[in-house]
Order: sequence, then structure tokens, then C-alpha cells
Amino acid sequence: MPRGRGDLLSIKMSEWERIFLQNLAVPPHSQRRRNIPKESTAFQCVLKYIEGTVVTQRLPAEPLLRLSLFDVTYHHFFGRTWRSSARTPRSAPQQRPRVVFNEAVYFHTSLNHPSITAVVEVVATAQTPEGLSQDLSCGFGLIPLFDSRWDPTDLAAKDRVLKLYHGTPRALLHPLFQDPVEKNKYMTIMENSHLQYTLKPHPPLETIFHLLPENLLVSGLQKIPGLLPAHGDTSDCFLKPRLMKSVTCYLDKLSIRLYPSLEKFEEELLELLNSDRLLKVSTRPAGSMLWVQERRLRVGVHNGLRFVQAPQVAVLLPTADVARGRPDGPTASATGQALLLRSRLQLSEMVPHPAFGVCFQLEYVVCAGASSKAGSALGPAADMHAVRWALWSPFLGTDSSPVVLPLRGGARRSPGQALVFRAPADSESSEEVKQVASGTVQFHVSTDSEENLATSTDTSSKARKESEKPPTPSLSSPSLLRPETSPRGPGLSLSELSASPRSSSAPVPRPRGTPRGTRTLRAPGTARSEPAVPWHVAGITHLEADLQPGSPDPSGSEQLRELPFTPAQPPIAAVGLPAGSSSTVLSRASLALLHASGFPEILDCNKEPVEIAEPLDFTSFSPQLEEADALQSNEIILQFLAFSRAPQDGVEGTWPRTVFLTFQFYHFPPVTTPRLQLVDMDSEKAARAAAPPQLFVQINKDGTPRAGAPGLQLKYMVDPAFLKPGEQRWFVRYLADHSLQIDVWDGDSLLLVGSAAVKLKPLLRQGRPAVRTLHELEVATTEYEQDAVTAGRDALWHGAMWPVDVRVAVRGHLHLCLANVGHPCEETPRIPRRPSPSRARLVPSLDSVGSLQGGSLLSLHARSGPRVSRARRLAEVDGELAATLCRRRPEASPGSPRAPHEAADVRRRKLRRMALVRQQEEASGSTPQRTGRHEQRLQHLRDLQVIDAYRERTKSESITQMLSQAITATHTVYAVLGTAEFFEFALKNPYSVQHTVTIEVDHPELSVILDPREWRHFKELTKAATPLEEDMFHLRDDLRPQVYLRPKETVHIPFRYQTFSAEPAVAVVPGPAGLSAGDDAATTSWQPGALQTKHIQVAFRVSGGKPIALLRVKVEPRPHVVDQTFRFYHPELTFLKKTIRLPPWHMLPGAPAGMPGGEPEMYVRCSDPNIICETKNMGPGEPQDVFLKVAGGPSPQIKKFFVAIYTDAWLATPLRIWQFYLHSLQRLDVSCTAGQLARLALPLRGTRALRKVKAFSSHPHELKVDPEGVFVLPPNGVLDLYVGVRPRRAGSRFIYLNLVDVEYHQLVSSWLVCVSCRQPLISKAFEITLPAGGGKGSNKRITYTNPYPTRRVYFLGTSRPDLLQFKEDSFEVAGGEVYTIGLRFAPSQSTGEEEILIHINDHEDKNEETFCVKVVYQ
Repeated sequence: MPRGRGDLLSIKMSEWERIFLQNLAVPPHSQRRRNIPKESTAFQCVLKYIEGTVVTQRLPAEPLLRLSLFDVTYHHFFGRTWRSSARTPRSAPQQRPRVVFNEAVYFHTSLNHPSITAVVEVVATAQTPEGLSQDLSCGFGLIPLFDSRWDPTDLAAKDRVLKLYHGTPRALLHPLFQDPVEKNKYMTIMENSHLQYTLKPHPPLETIFHLLPENLLVSGLQKIPGLLPAHGDTSDCFLKPRLMKSVTCYLDKLSIRLYPSLEKFEEELLELLNSDRLLKVSTRPAGSMLWVQERRLRVGVHNGLRFVQAPQVAVLLPTADVARGRPDGPTASATGQALLLRSRLQLSEMVPHPAFGVCFQLEYVVCAGASSKAGSALGPAADMHAVRWALWSPFLGTDSSPVVLPLRGGARRSPGQALVFRAPADSESSEEVKQVASGTVQFHVSTDSEENLATSTDTSSKARKESEKPPTPSLSSPSLLRPETSPRGPGLSLSELSASPRSSSAPVPRPRGTPRGTRTLRAPGTARSEPAVPWHVAGITHLEADLQPGSPDPSGSEQLRELPFTPAQPPIAAVGLPAGSSSTVLSRASLALLHASGFPEILDCNKEPVEIAEPLDFTSFSPQLEEADALQSNEIILQFLAFSRAPQDGVEGTWPRTVFLTFQFYHFPPVTTPRLQLVDMDSEKAARAAAPPQLFVQINKDGTPRAGAPGLQLKYMVDPAFLKPGEQRWFVRYLADHSLQIDVWDGDSLLLVGSAAVKLKPLLRQGRPAVRTLHELEVATTEYEQDAVTAGRDALWHGAMWPVDVRVAVRGHLHLCLANVGHPCEETPRIPRRPSPSRARLVPSLDSVGSLQGGSLLSLHARSGPRVSRARRLAEVDGELAATLCRRRPEASPGSPRAPHEAADVRRRKLRRMALVRQQEEASGSTPQRTGRHEQRLQHLRDLQVIDAYRERTKSESITQMLSQAITATHTVYAVLGTAEFFEFALKNPYSVQHTVTIEVDHPELSVILDPREWRHFKELTKAATPLEEDMFHLRDDLRPQVYLRPKETVHIPFRYQTFSAEPAVAVVPGPAGLSAGDDAATTSWQPGALQTKHIQVAFRVSGGKPIALLRVKVEPRPHVVDQTFRFYHPELTFLKKTIRLPPWHMLPGAPAGMPGGEPEMYVRCSDPNIICETKNMGPGEPQDVFLKVAGGPSPQIKKFFVAIYTDAWLATPLRIWQFYLHSLQRLDVSCTAGQLARLALPLRGTRALRKVKAFSSHPHELKVDPEGVFVLPPNGVLDLYVGVRPRRAGSRFIYLNLVDVEYHQLVSSWLVCVSCRQPLISKAFEITLPAGGGKGSNKRITYTNPYPTRRVYFLGTSRPDLLQFKEDSFEVAGGEVYTIGLRFAPSQSTGEEEILIHINDHEDKNEETFCVKVVYQ
């Protein structure tokens, strides 16, 4: 350790220099370095053994392995080659020779491109006759690191076999080498030879990214400065890396001296730079000069491999400037000419290791032009030059004397990877003089322990003890770590905005796992989460600002620091109803009941009844059987048979009386069935059933049941005429993987009864002529209670929240019959099937010579015959001209041209009228023949003049249109919501000169794929064999892409069309058969003409705006598949915020929490751009959530939108599509007590017309309305609807209230009643034990004493009417007397405990007393 000036001769950096020079790496290609550094990926590659003839071909030499990184795109090796130790071959009898290595290699890289590979070379070390060692290459292989999605290759932990090629890896640099290697005919595979290896990501390596450089291959046995040795049985320190403790040190009173003087050094520097500048220009600009704008010092901690953190940048000032700025400062004569740093530097990443050192690099910012004030943002552009550097290794300890280091320069390797100004010429001076000839840097050092002592003293004594600091302890001794603080962000010098370094230095990315005590440089005003600023763009820290009085502290600025916050929306499960909706196989008794009800019979193609089979759950199905089926037409039949009501609150009810169903099957339009009435079965067996099914009967317009067979039958015909080419596989996959979700609604109250889901896999015929299955589906509804946030102090600080009470209530069972009847395809003459335009990925451009057809020629030629065309009149091809001629000549002659759209009957009527007029003229004999011919001739002349004028006016437009048609290609895209349609356009340069073509697209949903990663991803999805180019496009200022074309060159332009618009598609698909168009309730959202076919124009223009090709994209919308439906009821004009937890599709069963299970990262997109939809990933192995924020509209508006879920970052094909309905309701808050009636009034406003309305409640036992029946709502009038709420249990819940027009079945108004119910005060408690498992129940009695002196009437109520009934619901008792209340406890089928409340209310229904009875069922 240097101790003052006398220790300069003893400076030895052997350990740091040895590590630094041994680990120099080749940087990546310059094109790769142009991109911003991405997040680095860590790898572990275990090379196990080589086997085969590659072992024996160089015997007796001992083989070893070399591993290097290679960029296939740019034919460039980079990084540092790793070399294993030589091993002796071993071979067992009757086995192939083998050499075992079992060496693990670790590295990380941010070049996550599919062309980045690892090259393994097998080398044999042999001895030459001269006794020298010689390496002979025995073969090599390529290990891919990233797949086509730019993700790490998923090789897991299993062994892989790497085939080897003959020759040396230098063959990869040959110009004939092409990617991929398998297509190269010059690469020969070695027979019977391979390398066994494993490659997998290694996340533990992320914690030492700040110690290990990128692209540096290291062995598990190699020692890394700052990393503790491995502990335990293993000797691999990278399996579970452990970091050494860091020490914070401070550098004070830093100064730099340059010899012979600062003035002469800078004069020589400017003179040499100016001479170098003049060599690059022909003449010297007038008044041009070079001057020093700024002097900078970069200080950072280096471990011999890389900078641990981005170096700090500070501005140095000459001594004279410091003396002028501070009256009490030192004078120039007293201190000499030097560069000073007036404040201290804090280095919190120092580690007590011999290879750790503090690197200093002195840089000059030099400007050309008239001298201006330093730091002026309006000054000329500046260049930055590195002039000197030094390194200090503080591992031996230090004392209070200043540290003096010699500066280095010249052509030698430096940590900054930059060219450094030359050192002075060698002379015969002594070694001491040679070291100080390049300059010195001097500073004082102190450690963190001293700072802790200083901060504990009084503030007034701190300045007094500044000059009497105790000796600095050794950095190698353990010291306490100071808690991590928020360091000041560096202040940017104004010259930093214009400085451009000539030599690019290697950026230092911020590691993922940053150890304690480290700092990250940030630009002013940036957030704390920003990545570290690389060296060449780091801000300049004006550290001397700390000494100025009254300087603002960034830590005390007005910018608030964000704290971790838990979202106030607990996640709800996304599995919901489809996962909980069960399908039960019907019993024989149920089958007999349904068979005897007279439902329509289902017949196959041979008119034979289809037998009912059990819905088998195929674990696997054969798509080949479906494709080879001779019956390619599928008639899908849905029969809705009956509905079984479930008891509500343990009491049998009659709700609902009528229902209607909504669902969507495949790409067909959504269906809303007509209202169906529930009719009891006329059977004794049905009466004895636990939950007798109610048959579906259709209703006439007058409300009476329709005669005929019960149930509702719908048919879908899916045949090749309906499906586009290649869609048959999609339909089969849809039946195999998806479920049909059916929503059941109450036909009277328009309230949702519940939802059911049935798997469509039983509809797969698998070669059978027809299939038919019966299902009994649970109709359930999910009730989300309101989010109740804790109202305590903890809620303000931690966002504490009660868990959301989510209940799934079964409302009944839906009886459904599914059938699929196969039919043969109709033998109709059809054009030979061609690939679908949407599947034809390559769109050729048209030849402008051979495709010009003219504007008024009617093509009559056959497809393969010669071109034959017939000329037609202008009036036949132009309706506007035909209309003009008809107006000028109302009575056209028989041979006159007619408008193409003129009806045939109108023309015949005119001809008959003209014939009658001529007959009358001939009969009278007064027809002037000569006059008639003259008028006819004049009429023809006028027509010719009109035609000639029209031709001249439209000639230019017609020629332009024909020329545009000659270069226009058309491509049809069948667009589905959320699915990206990919195609390529073959653009050809028809000229003999090069051109830069600008691509103009007039629609935002169609875009050019600019990212080569995205292009490669879509090419692999579509199996396209066209070439791919990187850096193909250039973006103009208006963000329009440009591409360069050589003469007669053809390139492929990639396009993607993707829409997230949820508008209804055009009615080209028929709906299901079985819906009557005359039913007022049978509606469908498939509106004809709602969304017409879109036409998108793409122009390819050269300079001057001249098009060389046009592309016309025809977009035909197709309906999409809905996988799951969510319905939320929310108060109107408020925001709905929900977090939906994604199901763990790829999680292994039984995996522990927090363990990565290989689940893909999810991406979401919403069809409504005004809705905030994002996904949250909480880390590896943790569940993923989808966050929604939706603005609700006025009541009773229903907002519908879709959310597409993807597993690929390019959003190619959605994995799931969710449909959301947000019902906006008027909010009504009610606070009450359980068992007590709360009354309130709702004002009703009438519409423009008189209506007959009725109020319906979702919980009729807890919410009553008055008037209860149908009443008249006058137009524009106001009425009061009285509501009584009596909850049976305490807590918060939602109750829905609808006001429905009973004549037109329309929703007039809707309310969301938010009930907050309190538990009543319990005055007495009882306990009773009853047997479980049936029986007759039990009768008990309790007494109640009237506490009032007068006679009172009391009413009884209970929280469980299914378990407790009263002998009398009310009683009257005199004042002070005792009354006995008779209780009847119903039997229970299960054991357990139940608490039943008995409410005793007065005549106003206010609670007088509440008894609690604890019933124990044994």
C-alpha cells in the first residue's frame, strides 16, 4: 500500500493486473453493440463426455474441450474462449471409447438472439518433434442458446446429444457458411461421434452479475474476486454464490497534477488534437480553434473483471478557478497548478480483496470553434478524450498520510476500454521520475467506521476535528456496514448534452440482484426503478455543490417517494363456473321420465333413431378419424329439455316460472332463445322425486303455452360449404377442448338465474354416424360480496382488507341433450379448392406489363385459353352516362342503349308505348318522315357530343385507374378478434436503378412487421420458407417504414393484421335452425350489415410519391369463440376495479409455493381501448393476476367487452377469450339489523309512454316491495316504490331489484341494494342435541315474558326457516304474563353444529329480543 510520495516505487498491482490481463474478452459485433443493453440471461452448461471415433483419431494425444460464443448472423466470435483440462481416454471392453469431463461452465449474455450460439471444439494436445506443444482440432459442434422466440432454449436438466462436424470452428468464418448449419453442404457430420451435455438457465448467477462480465465463460472451479469460496461437499462456487461483505470508503481532498505543468500539458494536448483534426479536412475553417470545455474524472470500483457499479463522474476545476471562487481558499502560488475536486467521493461497493481496486480515469471535453462559457448548452459540439488513468488497490491498509498514485497513459489496456493519450517519451531518468512524468493523483481515504464515529459527535465539534482525524483502519479488517441510503443523483453538466465520445466504452448494466451498500447512478428526475446509466451516457456529478450554503438537497425535494402498496382488490378466481359446473349422468328413472315426455326424436342420415349413449370423457381423441370420416357434414343439435329448481334457503320455491337462455356456439352468432315456461310433469314418479324437473314449453305471443312437443331444439349445420378451407381441424379442436357456457335467465324478472357449462367433447363422432348424450348440468351463480376495507389505522398504512366473500350458489339443474348427426357432403360442381386467401401467406406483386386489361373490355376467354374480349358501349359500363342520355331522350328507341340497372319490365313498357304512338301516326297519315329523320339525326349528334365531352372529362381518371389496377394485388384476410393474420408481400423493383421505397398504410390495424424477432416468430408459426432479413427497414420522421431495393430486386415485406374491435360481424353465417323469427323474445345480436367488409390500401412509393406497387387488403370479419363469460353488477357511474387470478394451466400438481413450475408469462389485451387491462406477474412460481378498471355507465346500461389472453409476447393467437358484462345499476345503501325490517322508498320516474310494470327481487325472502303486483307507471310521472329489507344473517351483501315492463319484457330500471347488516343483541342462549340422519324432528318449547304493563302483539322470525318452524308466527300476551312458544326442529342429514336465531319483534317489526339456539346434530 502506498504511504505518501516515498512509496511510489513499491506500487505493485500484480493480482489485479494478472486477473485483468488474463480475462480480456473480444466484444460483440458492432451492430449488436448499437442496441441498448437488455436484461442478461444466465446459463449453466455441463460438458459431460465425448464418445466415438473423435476420441481415437488423434491417439495418443489427450483431448480437451474449448467453448466459445459465436454470432451466426455476423460470422463473429466474441467473449473469451474457455478451455478445459486434458483428459485421458478410457474404454471398456465392447464399448466405444469415451473421455469424461463433467465440467460446468457458467456465463451470462444479454444478446438474446436465435443466432447467438456456443461453439464446442474438441482439441487434442500433441508434442512436436521439437518438444513443443501443439493443439490439433478434432471436430466441433454448435449449441443453440435461444429459440426463435428469443427465449432461452428450454432444455431442462436432461442430457442432450450434440452432433459433431469435421474440421475446425474457423470454418464458420467462411463466406459460404449459411444459417442454419443443417442446410450447408460444406458441413460434414462425424459418424458415431457425439458430445453429451446439459444446458439450462441458472438464476442464482444473477446475484453476481455485477462481478462477472457479460459473455465471459468461467468454470465452476475458477475464483471470482468478491465471491466467497464454495462451502460444503461441492467445490463449485457458482451453484449457490455467496458474496463477500462490502466496505464503504470515502475519498477526500482529491487532486491531480500533470507535468511539466497543467498549462503546458493542455497546450500540447490541444496542439496534437488540432493537427489530427486538420488531417481530416482539406482547409482549416476560418476562426476555428480548440479549447478545453470541461475536465472530468471517472471513479469506480473494479474487480479485475469489470466495474462493480457504473463509475461516478465528477468535474475537476483548476486551482486558480477554485481560488477565485473561494476567498478563503488556497492561492495558486501556494498549492501549484493542479486539478481539484472539492468534495468527497463515496464508494460503497468496495470489497477487501487483493483484486479489488479503485480506478481513476481523467477525461477532457474539447470543443472546436469560438470559445464560449464552459457549460453553455448553446456552445458547439464537443469531443471527449481519455488522457490518463490510474488504479489503487487498498488491501494492505493505509494511514493518515495522503495516497499518491502515478497516472498511466499510452498504448496499453485500461479498464475503461478506451484509447488513452500517449505518455511522455522515455528518457534516461530514474524509475521514480518516469512514474511521476505522466502525472499523479493524490487523495485521503477513510472508511465507514470512522464516519459512524463522526456522526455521533456534536455538530459544532465536527469542524474542529476535521483536521485531527484518527488513522484510517485497514480495509481488509471487518467493519460494520452502514445501512443503505438513497444517494444523491448526479447533476448533469450542460456540456454533457453535447459531448460525444469518440471511442465507445463498454456499458455496465445493472445486475438483477444488487448487493447491500451498492449505488446506482441516475439522471436527475428519473425514478428509482430506472436501470443504471452506462459509462458513456452517465451524468456528471457536480460534487462541489455540496459545500455551497443553501444548496437544495434532492432528498428533501417535493417529489414523493412511492411505498410498496397492496392493491385494494383481492383477486377472484378465474376458474369460476366452468370448472365448478358439473355434468351428472342421468339415472334410469330420469331417463324414463324424459323419454315419456314426448321430446322430438333425433334421426341419423338413414332416418334411424340415434341411441342415447353415456357422455364418455375421452382422454384422447384421434383427429385422423375425424378427417377420414366420409360424413363430413356435422349437424349439431342442442335440445333443452327441462329445468329442476333447487331449494333456496332450504325451502322449496316456485322461482323461476319462465326462463330464457343465452349462449354462443363456435363462430355462430350469439343466441337468445324465446321465453320458455316451466311445466310440471304429469307423472307420479315425478311427484316423488326430490327435485322434480319442470319441462320447457314455448310460449305464444298471448302468453299461453304452445301446443306440440315440449322442449326447445336448435340445429347448427357445419359442413365444408360453411367452413373455409383448413377450418375443419379448428372445429374439431374446438369440440375437443372447449365448453359451451349457457346463461339461464328468469323470463319475468330478467334476473340471472345462473350459468352452466357442458364439455363439447361428447360431440366428436370418431367415425360413428351419429352420437347423442344427455346431461344434467348444475346451474350456479357466483355472488361477489362488496369489498369491505378495514376502517382502522392499519388500513391507512398497509391497505389491510377483509377477504372477499365469494359464494357459489346452485340454483337448479338444466337437462340438456347434445347430438351430432353426420351427413354426406352434397355433390355440387365447385371450383377446385384453392388455399384460403387468409392462409396464403405470400402475396405476389403483379407484373405491370402482363396485367393491363383495359377499362371497358369484357373478358370472355377461358382460364387456359387465349384472351378474347368484346368492346361494349360506354353507356353499358357507366351508369352516370346512361342516366344523362336517358334524361335528354325520355322516349328511347328500341335500339338505343339502356342503363345497366334499368329494369326489364320498364323497358318493355316504354317500347309498347312507342309502338302505339307510331301506329296512331301511321293511321292518321300525317307523320312527317323527313322531319322525323332530321330530329333523329340531331338527337344522335347531341348524344355524340355528350359522349365525347364525358370521355374527355373522365379520360385522365380512367387511365390512372387502369394503371393502378395493373399494379394492384388483392389479398383477403378473415379477421377474428385478437388473432393476428400474417402474410408477406413480394415487392419487386421494376426499374433498372435502385430506389428507397416508402410503405404507406391507411389503417391502424394493418402494420408492417419491423422487428426481426416478431417476423421470425410468425414465420415459424406459419411454416413460411421465405428468407428473413435483419435491420431491413428504416423509419422516417413520420414513422413510415422505408426499404432499399436494388435494380430488379424482389424483397418480402411482412404484414400483420390484428383487430381488437368487438363490433358484430357481417351476417354471412346463418343462425341456428329452430328459432322462430316471429317471437318477440327470440333475438340475436347478429345484425345484417352491422359491419361491412373493410378495404385497406397499402401503397409502395418511390421518391416523388410515384407508386410502384399497390396492395388491396380485403378484410372479412368472422365471429370469435368465447371461452368464458363473467358478469359483474356495479353501481352506476363508478369505476369497477377487479383482479382476476389466472388459472395455473402449466403448474405441476403438488408443487410447493414459490417454485417455478414452467408456467408461461401471460399477456392480455382488451377490446375496449378505454378499459385499463394489465397482467401482474408476482415472480417465478407465483400466480398471475389480470387487473381490470372499467368505467360504468348510467343505469341500466350493460357494457360488453372482451379480454384476450396470450402466452407469447407477440400476441399471435389468444389462448383464451373472456367475455365480460358490466351491469350498471343504481346504488341503494341500506344499514339494518338482522331479523328486523328496514323500510325505505324509491322514486320511480315514468318514461314517455305508459307502462305496466312489476318489481322483482333476487332475494324475495329478504326484500319485499309495495306494490307487490303489477301496477301502472304513468308517462313522465313520479311514483314511490316502498321497499322493506329484512336480512336473515349479519354481514354485507348485494341484492338486485329490477323494474320490468310485463307486456314487452323490457328492463325499465334496476337497483343494486348494498345491505350492511348488524348482528342483533342476544338476550338468551339455549343448546339442544338432536340425532342426525333423518327422523321426524323434535318439538321444543321456550317461554317469553312480556316486559310491558300493557297487552302486546309479537311476531316471530328465525334465521334458518329450513331448520326451525314455529307453531304460531305471532302471539298476543298480556302485560307481565308469560307465553310459551312452540318450536319444531327439522331433522338434518349431516352431523355438526348450527346456531339458529329466534327474533321476537313488536307490531312495528322492530326487534324486542333475540334468542340463540345452538343445535348439535349427532
